[in-house]
Amino acid sequence: MQKVMRFNLHISYDTYLLVYQGHAEYIITTATDGRTVQFPAEVVKSFLTREGIHGFFEITFNQQNKFQSITKLA
Repeated sequence: MQKVMRFNLHISYDTYLLVYQGHAEYIITTATDGRTVQFPAEVVKSFLTREGIHGFFEITFNQQNKFQSITKLA
């Protein structure tokens, strides 16, 4: 059974640069249902703009809690 979590994400461009500099590997945030979610920072790279990464996202994990997909909902 897949696990789906939804969350808001607001990361500035400068903060996300820590990923490229090797200082950050994971993003940890709180889902809308209160659960903590951790995932590889690189999976949101395609959503990076000059303003950073901002929006409401849905992430899916497989039965072994491995990342499967992420979608920007708004």
